[in-house]
Amino acid sequence: VQLQAFGGGLVQPGGSLRLSCAASGSIRMINGMAWYRQAPGKGRELVAHISSAGSINYADSVKGRFTISRDNTKNTVDLQMNSLKPEDTAVYFCNADGRLRNLDPFASWGQGTQVTVSS
Repeated sequence: VQLQAFGGGLVQPGGSLRLSCAASGSIRMINGMAWYRQAPGKGRELVAHISSAGSINYADSVKGRFTISRDNTKNTVDLQMNSLKPEDTAVYFCNADGRLRNLDPFASWGQGTQVTVSS
């Protein structure tokens, strides 16, 4: 399964960006979809997760500013990021897990997209 992420870039503090990620391949079903991020010199951290049923969890640092959503018909997950702060600067990765058509489990990562928040 391949995940392709789009939408990173440079934005001023207080601005907005929308990240999108599309999963492709021999997919039977996708369980969880998520966005992680990794800032320079730091470990990868969970930003937001959404289950197949729509249950959502956010990191405390992004609650009220970021919104995760998914389209199960298109196998996509988006992350709307508002009121961006310099500390949101990181490489953002999408993640998905589920079952292939042959029923084998999968867990895949996207290639990462850079988000830089700076004036």
